[in-house]
Amino acid sequence: MLDITAETCPMTFIKTKVALHGLSKGETLEVLLCGEEALRNVPRAVEENGDKIVSIERLNGEIHKIVIEKG
Repeated sequence: MLDITAETCPMTFIKTKVALHGLSKGETLEVLLCGEEALRNVPRAVEENGDKIVSIERLNGEIHKIVIEKG
């Protein structure tokens, strides 16, 4: 699991991209993020990069868990 709750854009996607780079196609990555900007930008950038958003779940307040499948 990648926790980027303390990060702001663009570091949220940069850290997510680095973590995804280490995965093989079809593997999943769980990402914890915080804030509306990260919630908008990370999923958009992930899909533009050719990966798939499997799910987005609000955990509490502004904390969300996104599950990403490496494309």
